[in-house]
Amino acid sequence: MPRHAVATGLDRLLDDPSRLASLRGARVGALANPTSVTRHFDHLVDVLVDAGVRPQRLFGPEHGVRGEAQDMIAVDQPVDPISGIETVSLYGHDVGSLRPPEGSLDDLDVLVIDLQDIGSRYYTYVYTAMFAAEAATRAGVDVLVLDRPNPIGGAIEGPPVREGFGSFVGELPLPNRHGLTLAEVLRFALRTGHELRFDVIEVAGWDRTMWFDAHDAPWVLPSPNMPTLDTAIVYPGQCLLEGTNLSEGRGTTRPFELFGAPWVDAVRWKRAFDDVGLPGVIARTISFEPTFQKWARTRCSGLQLHVTDRDAFRPLATSAALVHTCATLFGEGFDWRRDAYEFVDDVPAIDLLFGHDTQRELIESGADVGALLESLATPADTRDAVLAARLPAYDRVKA
Repeated sequence: MPRHAVATGLDRLLDDPSRLASLRGARVGALANPTSVTRHFDHLVDVLVDAGVRPQRLFGPEHGVRGEAQDMIAVDQPVDPISGIETVSLYGHDVGSLRPPEGSLDDLDVLVIDLQDIGSRYYTYVYTAMFAAEAATRAGVDVLVLDRPNPIGGAIEGPPVREGFGSFVGELPLPNRHGLTLAEVLRFALRTGHELRFDVIEVAGWDRTMWFDAHDAPWVLPSPNMPTLDTAIVYPGQCLLEGTNLSEGRGTTRPFELFGAPWVDAVRWKRAFDDVGLPGVIARTISFEPTFQKWARTRCSGLQLHVTDRDAFRPLATSAALVHTCATLFGEGFDWRRDAYEFVDDVPAIDLLFGHDTQRELIESGADVGALLESLATPADTRDAVLAARLPAYDRVKA
């Protein structure tokens, strides 16, 4: 089947001589990472320099401008190793490092933001973009967002983050799967009281009914453990495993798709999960050995998710059911993550990921899995708020 031709915000910027001319006369900063590429896989920094716009400063999100760092690892790289341009990390050793430091925007006229989000509320790039846009707005710096497709489309799943449960995996009251692009998340932030101003160059040729492989926009792994579209499809649910002592597959070649622990009986777990009867997915029993992070160099038993119907698949419900059945079957081995998570040490990681303590309490109380799944419904006011942040251009279905 032929794929739709798509022009990302970066592609459209390069095709717009007037916008490029305005940048040539400005002092430009760029918030970028490895995904900031054209349809020909040329990086934002390189194409700007070729167009006569050399950024004065780069800003890097979690994992860094070039994406070398693993999750929750502080990035300290004052110079981009490829371009030689000064670099400011927006992911360091404390929560203060998540915002542009004092003075880092004062000598800029424009901040260009170009990051590929993956459509899950936990993914930190949208909050880095929001914090940067807020800081730039306060500093009187223009913000230009080069938008990109949401690779998993426009479906919405999950409740919003409740007050008191905000963190760097939930700075906004979004559902776990929000169905928005990065620019639309910033529009959501604006509508929920955040003070930021920005201009958007929208994606052309894309609408939110499309999965990423339905068009020809380039896929570059957005982070070290997000190698493929298959990973992104399961991630809105499987990121919950970070709040447990289960390996979520980091240290394997299929992170988030395969998962488990040494104390798991994979056959029993599969049987219990199958009994829940969730659509669009098959769980396969496996054995694996992570090379790093949880249970590194230890043989684990577990499951791998195989999505058989993307449109029917409910990633959050699927993973919530997996956590519920695992905790029920293997209570002596199963546990929640107990150490700090994304700079928060007074709220359990699983509560930050669910956005509330309701789901953890249901699991701990032995509630029926059906009650847990009911608690994941998206309230009407949350859905309305998400829909109101959408850009109309992405709601037109392409022939």
